[in-house]
Amino acid sequence: MSDKTCLHATLIKLKSKGVLLLGKSGSGKSDLALRLIENKAAKLVADDVVFVYKKGNVLYGTAAENLHSMLEVRGVGIVTYPYVKQSKIDLAVRLTDDIAKVERFPHKQKELILGLEIKQIDLYAKECSAPDKIAAALRLV
Repeated sequence: MSDKTCLHATLIKLKSKGVLLLGKSGSGKSDLALRLIENKAAKLVADDVVFVYKKGNVLYGTAAENLHSMLEVRGVGIVTYPYVKQSKIDLAVRLTDDIAKVERFPHKQKELILGLEIKQIDLYAKECSAPDKIAAALRLV
C-alpha cells in the first residue's frame, strides 16, 4: 500500500485541527473553506488538490508548492490567504448536493484514506450553519 495519494479536495486548519473537505466538483468545497477562513479564523492548507501522506498512523495533507495560499473564489478568481504548509487531518467532511441526504442523527462514520480511518461527517455545504457544524464536530474529535 502506498504512503501517499492525491485527492480532489480542500484542506483547512481550524483551531489546530485539520479538516478535509471532500465532494464532487461544484459541491462547495472552496466556498465552505472561504467561509471558514473569513468567519472562523481557519487557515488554508490546500484548495482543489490535496497531497495526502501518512507518517506512522497519522494522515497529513499539503498543497502543491506552486499553489500554497491560493483559494479559488467563484465569481472573484484566485485569492491569496495566509496558509499553513501542512496539517494533520483530523476530520473528513463529505459534502452532499442535497440537504435531505444528511442524517439528523448519523451513525459514526469513518473515511478510509491510505489504510487509516478518520472521523467523517456528511454536510450540505450551502447551508449557512455548515461552518458552525464543522466547529461543533471538531469538539468531538
